[in-house]
Amino acid sequence: MNPEREEGPAILPDSGDIHLPDPPDGGDEPSPGGTRSMLEDIEDLLLDARTYFDAELSYQKSRASFVGGSIKRIAVFGIGAVVLALFAFGALTVGLIIALTPLVTAWGATAIVVGAMLLLVFLLVRAAAGTWEEMMSVINDKDPGEEEEA
Repeated sequence: MNPEREEGPAILPDSGDIHLPDPPDGGDEPSPGGTRSMLEDIEDLLLDARTYFDAELSYQKSRASFVGGSIKRIAVFGIGAVVLALFAFGALTVGLIIALTPLVTAWGATAIVVGAMLLLVFLLVRAAAGTWEEMMSVINDKDPGEEEEA
């Protein structure tokens, strides 16, 4: 141990007492907490609360602004993707009709392509309806597939 180094509270093994070091200035002056009034503490608390509220409000405003800008960008990208997908499906439809025409005539190729698309539409609508019913049963606190009472 270095005798010049100040040490914190020391526990003596033989007595069990804690010996605190003496304060550097003598320790006769009251601490700043002892001279404050409760009114000053409440004022400080209110000032801290107001500062926290202002900071939180600014933070939430900046988050909302960021989300609003992001939603606009997402909408533009999503609309662009839907438009390009529609063009791609249009091109696929025309290509299938052209490819099938030598095999089953133009009218036959058109009927096959349109029939296949209508079948896909039917399957997608049934899947959407099933998902809707499942969602509504969860919202209404019913078991999926449970019949509604009249």
